[in-house]
Amino acid sequence: MSVEAPARACGIDFGTSNSTAGWLHPGLSPLLPLEDGKITLPSVIFFNADENTVSVGRAGLNEYLEGYEGRLMRALKSLLGSNLMDGHTEVNGRPLPYKELLSQFIAELKHRAETSAGRSFDQAVFGRPVFFVDDDTEADSKAEATLEAIARATGFREVSFQYEPIAAAYHYEQQIDREELVLIADIGGGTSDFSLIRLSPERAKATDRRDDLLANGGVHIGGTNFDKQLSLAGVMPLLGYRSKLKRGLEMPSSVYMNLSTWHAINQVYTRRTWTDLQQLYPASESPEILDRLFKLISERTGHWLAMQVEDAKITLSAADSASLNLDRLEPGLSPTLTRAEFEQASEVLVAQIADTLSALLKKAGVQREAVDTVFFTGGASGVPMLRDRIAAFLPHARRMEGDLFGSIGAGLAVEAWRRYE
Repeated sequence: MSVEAPARACGIDFGTSNSTAGWLHPGLSPLLPLEDGKITLPSVIFFNADENTVSVGRAGLNEYLEGYEGRLMRALKSLLGSNLMDGHTEVNGRPLPYKELLSQFIAELKHRAETSAGRSFDQAVFGRPVFFVDDDTEADSKAEATLEAIARATGFREVSFQYEPIAAAYHYEQQIDREELVLIADIGGGTSDFSLIRLSPERAKATDRRDDLLANGGVHIGGTNFDKQLSLAGVMPLLGYRSKLKRGLEMPSSVYMNLSTWHAINQVYTRRTWTDLQQLYPASESPEILDRLFKLISERTGHWLAMQVEDAKITLSAADSASLNLDRLEPGLSPTLTRAEFEQASEVLVAQIADTLSALLKKAGVQREAVDTVFFTGGASGVPMLRDRIAAFLPHARRMEGDLFGSIGAGLAVEAWRRYE
């Protein structure tokens, strides 16, 4: 593919954990620097109550970790398709609709892309998961329509969508010199998406690729779900998860489920949750453990704890164990999490993803042995257990790895050039 002039449109990968923007320009990388020279912008907004400011990306995370008072919002994409999307949250004493929250982030992403490119963008191709919502086509369509309305409200005049694994396929296609039957495995922060597609230098010249795409499939499981399982298995018990009350029952699990779910953490800080926990405290057989939970809630350090778990998950991708420093909850509290513990906790997620992949091949009418290549992208594709399960399922396919955080954005830039030039 030869690009002789700068594209007029951009590709936007609004991700659960990180976002990118791509733009085809002769002689330059398609991915635009968005923060401190980096191509990724963490999908984070921090409302700083001390300074009465709003920060996004790494800057927002840093302010939060430095101890400023305020509200941290992360995994924003997970709101799409959820029952929270039409609601609001409280920020610095005022209600903020979740749609406005997403609009603020998308507007900042657009602004940074335009600043980096030195031009405005009126047209964009947004990436989307194969399913925003599993097994609910109406809710899935509503999620896409919501994202389109938000994108238009921020200034994009024309908005279209491409499945994220298809975008990654177009990026990978620029690297090959022969025809391949490729499984694109995009394991992101919120979803696991697969596309089975025929790729080649010759096929890349065609504008209509519908005959090359054999099947799409996906499931609403991604990196944040693996974080949640690791947290419930190794960290939440330190705060009272599954601990006993004096009458023999377990502590209610809802507070721990919310603490383990990025976009639900702020629900733990409500007055009702605090009141309910205070009523349960005298009935607990382990009040000293609940003291840690009360400290976390009173200091609003739920996102800090979730970051420790996420870092441990990343460490466990290369090591057999990971230690956490939880001194903020209790001096000397330093649990060790193991890869075996993580894999046991994640087995149900990996099995669901494997079932999705099996259904995809059946839908396409393709034998496992016929797949030439599996191309991994997405930050969560680095989980060894998941990668090994997919590789074992496709015994003759070679493993290839793209830019785990940039392949989709680069592919969307290619698609934007094709659609709008």
